[in-house]
Amino acid sequence: MQRAARTASAVIAASTVFAVTACGGSSGAEVSAGEKQTLTVWAMGAEGEKLGDVAKAYQKANPNITVKVTPVGWDVAHQKLVAAAAAGNLPDIAQMGGSYMGEFAELGVLEPVDTETFDEKDFFPAGWQQGEVDGEVYGVPWYVDTRVLYYRTDLAEQAGVDKAPTTWKEMQDLAAAYQKKAGTKWGLSIQPSGLDTVQNFYSFLYSAGGEIVDEKGKAVVDSPAAVKALEEYASYFDKGLANKSVQPGYDVVKDFGNGRVPMFLGGPWHVTLLDEGQPGIKGKWAVAEVPADRTSTSMAGGSSLTISKDSEHKPAAEKFIKYLTDTKGQADWYERTKDLPANTSAWKSGDLTADPHLQVFEKQMKTAKSSPSLPNWSEITDKVDIAIAKATQGKASAKEALGDAQSQIEGLLEK
Repeated sequence: MQRAARTASAVIAASTVFAVTACGGSSGAEVSAGEKQTLTVWAMGAEGEKLGDVAKAYQKANPNITVKVTPVGWDVAHQKLVAAAAAGNLPDIAQMGGSYMGEFAELGVLEPVDTETFDEKDFFPAGWQQGEVDGEVYGVPWYVDTRVLYYRTDLAEQAGVDKAPTTWKEMQDLAAAYQKKAGTKWGLSIQPSGLDTVQNFYSFLYSAGGEIVDEKGKAVVDSPAAVKALEEYASYFDKGLANKSVQPGYDVVKDFGNGRVPMFLGGPWHVTLLDEGQPGIKGKWAVAEVPADRTSTSMAGGSSLTISKDSEHKPAAEKFIKYLTDTKGQADWYERTKDLPANTSAWKSGDLTADPHLQVFEKQMKTAKSSPSLPNWSEITDKVDIAIAKATQGKASAKEALGDAQSQIEGLLEK
């Protein structure tokens, strides 16, 4: 998912409203799943456009249920959800990314997941964890994503390398060889600054054993492991291996195709973008797990499906979510959207088991790490974005930059 912009005032306003109006929760007047009824569903971005077709198929098999899907753009999703929650008008089912889960769980507007109906063992661990807040599960994983390393195999051969890099040293050595021996402009594309730079940094941070906030809720972004990760990340810019002035909206796919950029950290959607947009390099690129320091650990992303605590259609909502997240539903959703299934059983047939690119994503997801479900996680990662920019632009050492972020994040955690 993309992280939508949010404002502190909107969250505070919603919290104030809930203090007065939402403490009572559902009235308990629920309609059974077998009765005639209409389910309201909000789905974001491309998923919102595709889910309507799935809903039509579901309605044919369940004629008593009308599923009304409302597509919502990620750019306005948070604002609309906050406003709907404050007014007591959340849809029966809402798609939520991991960065939303802590906030809306804290507001008390989400129904806990029935863990007898939905089994944690059916899903990737990191996908399931995105729906957990303080030991309670509020979201069922719908789809997942993670980051892996994309690299040009033909240019690597020109550089004298015939295998994917598996360690930090091998990746940096390959980046330098691409420039010196294959004549590329850059060695690796990683984001130097701006909103959500942290998403590129996660693979370095987690592979070094670092975190932003630990399991006890303590800020640890200035730990030796985190400092080591940022030093490694910033070294690509210091050595001229990565571009430190990337513009917003930069299209790495184009530069990967023309050879200016031979490596980048990307998500599963890049497979389709490359296949469709860069046919000239077909067979000349591959994906690999992110190179390791202590481990090879990437970030976990994706979305979960939640049920409103005030919904009068919880049994039907639960049944529809079950349809979307079981083996068959997940395989169908992948065919429609190319979103990676969160249910691991869906990976055992078809393209998901035959495509070597997808096999790398599956392997990476098994060790991927999800972010903590904190209400102000976006504010916290904004501080890390700023620290990364200071280090990549040479305005502060990694230790100094993360030290500043540490004190600011500590303040946010005390709120």
